Amino acid sequence: MCSRYEIDASPRDLAQRFALDDPPPVPPAPELRPTDRALVIAGARRAHLLVWGLPAPWNGKPLINARAETLARKKTFRPLLGNRCLVPATAYFEWRSEGRHKLKMRIAPADGGLMAFAGLTDGDHFTIITCAPAPAIAHIHNRMPVILDAGAEEPWLDLGLPFTAVGGLLVPYAGGRLAADEEPLPRREPDLFGPGA
Repeated sequence: MCSRYEIDASPRDLAQRFALDDPPPVPPAPELRPTDRALVIAGARRAHLLVWGLPAPWNGKPLINARAETLARKKTFRPLLGNRCLVPATAYFEWRSEGRHKLKMRIAPADGGLMAFAGLTDGDHFTIITCAPAPAIAHIHNRMPVILDAGAEEPWLDLGLPFTAVGGLLVPYAGGRLAADEEPLPRREPDLFGPGA
């Protein structure tokens, strides 16, 4: 997954979609980048604005992604397996190479609407879990965020369930068709955090 995603929805729509008691706080801009504060839903359906990217003092760059396949083996993520969260989104962005040019692609469920990425949080920061891509977008990038099916969101948030019971939910998106549309790029858009994990 690349280091950009979008949440373009009203607090009312977010509250309705994610069964929140109150309209949640929303980021000031729809397109989010690493270190931005973004909406996260943790256990008991509590909504928070947390910083995107777990601190990584040995690297100097925040850990914005975590690979589903190695979560349980990495000492950085193992302590957070009981701190699971949802990351609401309407789309994410990836860069596709075409010759010497890079094209910014907006990827979202073809039927529109809100989706939830699987995430982990330390209480102040969060990271988005990635997996192999769905076949429809494999030509764009070799990773994608884990988009949870609606029926998988509740067990993922249920911290009474061990990770071994929910790790199987971290699979490529199968809830419908993904649409990838080319976005116009500004003259220069530096990607300070590289191509993503």
